[in-house]
Amino acid sequence: MTQETTQNLAGRIVLVTGASRGLGRGVAIAAAAGGAHVVALARTVGALEELADEIDALPGGVTLVPLDVTDDAGLQRMCLALHERWGRVDAWVHTAIYAAPLSPAAHVAVKELDKSIATNVRAAQRLVTMVEPLLKASDSGHAILADDPAAGTAYHGGYGASKAAQRALWQSWQAETQKLGPKVTLHVPAPMATAVRARFHPGENRDVLADVRAEGEKLVALL
Repeated sequence: MTQETTQNLAGRIVLVTGASRGLGRGVAIAAAAGGAHVVALARTVGALEELADEIDALPGGVTLVPLDVTDDAGLQRMCLALHERWGRVDAWVHTAIYAAPLSPAAHVAVKELDKSIATNVRAAQRLVTMVEPLLKASDSGHAILADDPAAGTAYHGGYGASKAAQRALWQSWQAETQKLGPKVTLHVPAPMATAVRARFHPGENRDVLADVRAEGEKLVALL
């Protein structure tokens, strides 16, 4: 983390959806190390508390939001609270996903397809609707989607299709906001040693995969 990045993030409000594990956790820690106040959203309370313990030793701060991204009412309450406390969000990094089990396209379970669409597409769109006004209230609002080019690969029908739809949503948002903002970015991190990747690539040599924290720092540098 460079001194310039640290100065840029001091006092900034950074919302991380999917903050308890994997890339989201790496982003939350990197942002807090740069002086940002991180609003960390995830479902797992214990993992969020562990994240808070680590951030307590860093220059920034953290507010924990134990919430499922498919909970519309909960997301509304969160965004209202952010508006009332800070009046803005300076950056939003979206890493929350549902990774459906590998399956041939003809055998994707309906419940897995529905959950993939609910989490990866519908929740992402609802968050765009709710977070955009907060980003516009910032002098440098920036939204980043952690993208994954899995669409079209074998046995990724449920996950890949939902990620492709999510990408299309963010690309439309990106095109619509070029003149008036907020800035919208799609970022593809290097393959990382995460639990999700382990499910998709069992037996893979994890020693050659990128470090989650290093990828988190790279993403935060975009802010």
